Amino acid sequence: MTLTHRGRPPTSSREILQDAAFELFLENSYPKTTVDQIAQRAGVSRATFFNYFPTKSDVFWVELDEALELLTKRLQRDRTEGSFADGLQKLQSSLVAVASQMGADRVPFALTQGELLGSTSDLQASALGRFGTMAALMTDFLESHNMPLATARAAAYACLAASVSAAREWAEAGTSRQGLQAYLIAAIDPVVKGFRASAD
Repeated sequence: MTLTHRGRPPTSSREILQDAAFELFLENSYPKTTVDQIAQRAGVSRATFFNYFPTKSDVFWVELDEALELLTKRLQRDRTEGSFADGLQKLQSSLVAVASQMGADRVPFALTQGELLGSTSDLQASALGRFGTMAALMTDFLESHNMPLATARAAAYACLAASVSAAREWAEAGTSRQGLQAYLIAAIDPVVKGFRASAD
C-alpha cells in the first residue's frame, strides 16, 4: 500500500517516518501499530525514530510543529514595543504568513483520516499540548504590546479557536480546497477587528 496523502514525495527522514506510520495506521489501526513496526517500514532503527519523534502520536503533527516553529520565529522578530492594536495586527500578519506555507497538499493526516484511527487519548493530548504552546506564545507576544494579561490571553485563545476552525474547514473542503491562508483570513478577521475595537 502506498500512501499519497502528502501530494508530493517525502523529502526528509522525518517525512519518510511519518508516511510509514500513516500506512501502518491505515492497515493495522493506530493502537495496534508499534514504533518498531514504523521504524522497520521506514527502513531505520528504533533509535532513529526517537531522534525525530518523542512519542508515536507525534508523527501526526509534523506540519503543525513546522508551523509553530515558523510562528515563533516571526513573533520573535516582530517583538518590538508598540500599541495594543499594533500587536494584534502583527499577530494576524504572522498567522496569515504561516498559513500561506500550507498548500492544499499539506493538510495534517489527523484532520482528514481521523475517523479511521479511532479515539486515541494520547493523540488528543499531543494536540492539546501544542495548542497550549501556541496560545502561550501568542499571549506573551500580545502582552509585550501593552495588552493586559487577561485580555491578551482571551485574544490569543480567540485567535487559536479561529485558526482551528479554519483548519477544520480547510480539511473538510476535500478536493476543492485551496491553501489554508484563505480560510484563516476569513476566520481570524472578525476576531482581530473585535479586539481592536475594544481598544479604541
